[in-house]
Amino acid sequence: MNTHYSVIKDADNRNIVIINDIRFRGKRKINWSEVEEYIKQYIGSFFEIAESGDVVYIGKDFPDEYSGSEDSARLQGTLAKAKANAAQGIPQLIENASNKRYKENLAYKHKGDARLGWYRFTSRFALPVYESDGEILRYNVFRIEVLIRQEADEKMYLYDLVNIKKETSTPLES
Repeated sequence: MNTHYSVIKDADNRNIVIINDIRFRGKRKINWSEVEEYIKQYIGSFFEIAESGDVVYIGKDFPDEYSGSEDSARLQGTLAKAKANAAQGIPQLIENASNKRYKENLAYKHKGDARLGWYRFTSRFALPVYESDGEILRYNVFRIEVLIRQEADEKMYLYDLVNIKKETSTPLES
């Protein structure tokens, strides 16, 4: 698995997962098939959210949902590139997730796989911005919601990372 990351704390003592490489590039469009193939390495893994102690499993449906969801399809430009590259830090985004929220499952299509409802957590990550000579100029910080479904067996499964937003605060300087 990729180890090109680190975790730092910001001025408000909140964790930020620093992803040091831009693996998925694209001027106009992200190749989501490549992202899906990359994410398959996580299938069968599980990670514990430090703040809540919840254990989150990665099921075989996750790569397809991450790369083929409505959320991914509507993303363009910087946000698409950010979500694609966030795939490199999925374990750390889960482990450093905070702000747990619950919502009952209301969608008929998820009555089997999210029978006990949905959880959302907030996680943050940063990606480098490069100068023309290849040197890192700064890091852009993004907030993303970790969407988890809970099945009837009470296990929690990562469903998608959604609602990505670039933070407008001062970017991290390298």
